[in-house]
Amino acid sequence: MSAPLKTDNPMLNGPFEPIQMECDAPDLYVEGEIPQDLCGSFYRCGPNVQFAPRDQEAHHLFGGDGMVHGFHIKNGRVRYNNRWVRTTKWKVEHDVGRNVYNAMNPMDCEPEYSDIIFTDKDGLANTSPVWHAGKLLITEETHLPIAVDPDTLETKGAWDFFGKVRTAMTAHPKKDPETGELFLFAYMSRDLFSPDVTVYTVNKEGHCTQSVSIDTPYPAMIHDFVVTENYIMVPLMPLTASMERAMGGLPPIAWEPDKPTQIAIIPRKNAKPEDVRWIESDTRFVFHFMNGFEKDGVLTYDLCEFERAPLFPDADGTEGENLDAKLHRWTIDLNDPNARLQSQCINELPSEFPQIDPRYAGSDYRYGVFITPEDPDVDEAFYNALCRYDHKTGEVERYNFGPGRVTTEAIFVPRSETAPEGDGYILSVVYNPDKNASELDIFDSQSVSKGPIAVAKLSHRVPLGFHGGWKPGNE
Repeated sequence: MSAPLKTDNPMLNGPFEPIQMECDAPDLYVEGEIPQDLCGSFYRCGPNVQFAPRDQEAHHLFGGDGMVHGFHIKNGRVRYNNRWVRTTKWKVEHDVGRNVYNAMNPMDCEPEYSDIIFTDKDGLANTSPVWHAGKLLITEETHLPIAVDPDTLETKGAWDFFGKVRTAMTAHPKKDPETGELFLFAYMSRDLFSPDVTVYTVNKEGHCTQSVSIDTPYPAMIHDFVVTENYIMVPLMPLTASMERAMGGLPPIAWEPDKPTQIAIIPRKNAKPEDVRWIESDTRFVFHFMNGFEKDGVLTYDLCEFERAPLFPDADGTEGENLDAKLHRWTIDLNDPNARLQSQCINELPSEFPQIDPRYAGSDYRYGVFITPEDPDVDEAFYNALCRYDHKTGEVERYNFGPGRVTTEAIFVPRSETAPEGDGYILSVVYNPDKNASELDIFDSQSVSKGPIAVAKLSHRVPLGFHGGWKPGNE
C-alpha cells in the first residue's frame, strides 16, 4: 500500500480491515459434511480498499474498492478464490500506486484525475453479486454492473444489457421466479443529483424489454425496492443528494427528515409516468426489503425499518444516531383513494439483511431469514446471530455464533426445485476474531438452532461486506 492504515476508523479495522491479496484455495478444510445435493457457487461482495484512503478518519465504508469472494461447492468439497474487480478507478490507482480520489465525494480528488470521477462508468463494484442470463454481475448502485467470469472471477467489463441500459443499476434487482424477468432501477438516472428514477424490465435472455422514467420530489439515495405480480414499488425516503452541499463542503448525501417520505407504485406492464401513484407515509428509512405480495388490491411488504438512515449525517454535517432496524410489515390498500402507508412492527429483534426462498419472490410466503446482534444492548454490536422467521406463527428460530464472531448476510438455497418452501440450506460467511479468519457456515434450514452442518474454513478473513449471491451448479 502507498501508506499504512493508521486510523481508529472502525470501517478500516477489526472485521472490516481490508486484505491485500488475491488467492486461490482449491480444497478448503471442512468440518462436518456438506450435502451432496448442494452444488453451485456462493459469492460474497464487499468494499476492500486497494490503497489507504485520502482521508482515513473520514473514510466511509461504502467507498472501498470492490472485491469478490467465490465459494464453489461440488461433491461435498469447496474451492475458494477472491479477486478485486478491475474497475477504471482500481486500474488507475494500481498504476500510480496510491488512492487518487474519493468515490463518495467528487470534490475530494487530485486535480489531474478530476475528469475520471464524472466520466467513470465502472464505479466501485462493491455491493452485490447477481447471476442472470449466464452472466455474473457485480453491482454498485450508482454505475453500471461489472461482469466477471463466474469461475475465475476475472473482470470482463461494464455490462449495459446489449446497449439498452445507459444509466446506473440498483444493487438489488428482483427476479421473477415464474417468468425469469429481472427488474432494475436507477435513481438520479438523468444526471448527477437529478430528481428522478428509471425502472427497467430485462427478460430471461438478458435483453431490456421496457423502461419508464419518473420525476421524484427530490433527489435521493434509494437502495432497494419490491416487485409483485402487478406492481413495482419504489420508496422515496429523505436520504437526499445535493451538489450544492458538496460544493459547500457539506455531505453530498445526508438525512433530511423534514422532506416527505413517499412511495411510488408503478404498474409492472407498459407503465407511463402518468400511471404512477404516489402514496404518502410518515418519515422512515429502509435499506432492505424481505419480500412483498399483493391480494385484492392490498399490497404487503416485509422489511427492516429504521427510524432514520444509519451511516449518514444530517444535512449540516452533524452525525446522527445509528439506531437498529426492526422487522416491519407495510400495507397499502390501493382500493382507498386516500391510501397511506401503514407500518407495523412484527418482531422486536434488531434485524437486517433479510432473505427468502427465491422461488417465492413477489408472492405470498411463510419463511424469511435475517441476522441480528447476539446482545442488542451492547453498543455497536455486530450481527452475530442467524434467525429464521415464520410469518405464519411469528416464531423465530435462532442460532448464536458466539461472542466476538460476526456473521454476514445469509442466503437461502432450495434443496431442490420441487422442495417445499423453506426446505433447503442457509449459507453465511462468519468471521472468527480469535483466528482473524473467516469460514463458510452451511445450515440445514429446518434446524437452524442446532448450528451448521458443515463449516469450510479459510486461513484469512473475508472483510465484512454487504451481499451474497448464488449460481446453481447446473447453470
